[in-house]
Amino acid sequence: MNFQQLRYVRETVRRGLNLTEAANALHTSQPGVSKQIRELEIELGFDIFVRRGKRMSAITEPGKVVLGIIERILQEADNLKRAARDFSDQDAGGLTIATTHTQARYALPRVVAEFKRRYPRVHLTLQQGNPPQLAEMVQAGAADIAIATETLEHFPGLLALPGYSWSHCVVVPPRHPLLKAGALSLEALARYPIVTYDAAFAGRTHIDAAFAARGLAADVVLSAIDADVIKTYVELGLGVGIIAAMAFDPRRDVKLRAIDCTHLFRSNVTRVAIKRGNLLRGYAYEFIELFAPALNRKLIERALAGEGELYEL
Repeated sequence: MNFQQLRYVRETVRRGLNLTEAANALHTSQPGVSKQIRELEIELGFDIFVRRGKRMSAITEPGKVVLGIIERILQEADNLKRAARDFSDQDAGGLTIATTHTQARYALPRVVAEFKRRYPRVHLTLQQGNPPQLAEMVQAGAADIAIATETLEHFPGLLALPGYSWSHCVVVPPRHPLLKAGALSLEALARYPIVTYDAAFAGRTHIDAAFAARGLAADVVLSAIDADVIKTYVELGLGVGIIAAMAFDPRRDVKLRAIDCTHLFRSNVTRVAIKRGNLLRGYAYEFIELFAPALNRKLIERALAGEGELYEL
């Protein structure tokens, strides 16, 4: 039994039991992967995978138990490497942040600038995607930290901690009738076509829930993952925009006006997620604290250990 065999099993599962894709990801041959997995099964005394001919079709019940053990072994091996790097060179390395466009564009620039000032030798990478993709990146070890508003707390393999709370605002062109309508209502909004976020992004679930609770059908004529795209189409007259309030800048968005709608939609919580059991480098904890000052290293380590009560925003 060796680490190579364990990695082959893990990658095969991650690639949907496709040995060719697993071999490509591991930069080796498909027969080599198959042979190593079979040798491990012989050593264990049972099959990890169900086979139909030369193809793997499912994971056996004993295989599911073994897979959990393999994940823990390989994670601890990675933790050993991280610990060694942390003690030998605390100020150099890599850090990958998986996040949405809204966070990367509006919430993270200040954090990234300060982090790079403190750690100029750390190679920082921002990966963008939708929240489920971000969660999968962290679970698979392709990213160290995920930052998003939706979904992260629903992945049991992740520890998702509240970072900060934010609200939406409505944006319209100058002289739009809603600017003269007094306190904004959902009924008034429902009379206009709406341009807002895609269903997986930026608190869209709270927008949909508010309209549904009043028995109203929102006419969403365009959805996007990017607040700048939403604002562009509002400027063109396509509809009324609903965006994160942080995405509106009156100095830049001179062709738009913002209307408060905090009384219409629930506030949103952006969360920071890390993989349970994963050892973070010291500078990763510092990045998290720069983003959300309440999330210091001591609190995160206690949460990972299942100790104490965590605050909620």
